[in-house]
Amino acid sequence: MYLIYLSFIIPILMAVAVLFIRMKVAKKPVNRKKITLPPIFMSTGALMFLHPFFRVSPIQILEALCIGMLFSILLIMTTRFEIRENEVYMKQSKAFAFILIGLLIARIILKLIVTSTVDIGETGGMFWILAFGMIVPWRIAMLIQYTKIEKQMLESNYSALTAKTT
Repeated sequence: MYLIYLSFIIPILMAVAVLFIRMKVAKKPVNRKKITLPPIFMSTGALMFLHPFFRVSPIQILEALCIGMLFSILLIMTTRFEIRENEVYMKQSKAFAFILIGLLIARIILKLIVTSTVDIGETGGMFWILAFGMIVPWRIAMLIQYTKIEKQMLESNYSALTAKTT
């Protein structure tokens, strides 16, 4: 029974932590490493599937991935970069906090529905897949966007440099 309560409390605490981290991140420049490392670190969680308790069926994998990718669209839409002081920063988005809270509420509702029919271990596996299916497309979109703005910044720096020398 405690596992069920923890499965609701921990995501709420993580969402609060993400909001604070996101506010701090906006104050520091972004780079490729900061964009690509979170999904790599999260991928180690796939080791849980070595234990039969967490294994899920192929249809559950597909369902969780599809929902995660749908949720990622909201994160992709609210993530933007800007150039400040000749470095790339993530823009603060007022909508991000509301979207994160909305995703958390949707996750809790989904968890209530799923836990009534699916074993708690399988539910844990499905929600890890959902989260991974959400973070990977979001981070890929961020990397693409970052590459474009970085190229734009480098081109404007080159233009400014050549204008000074001529």
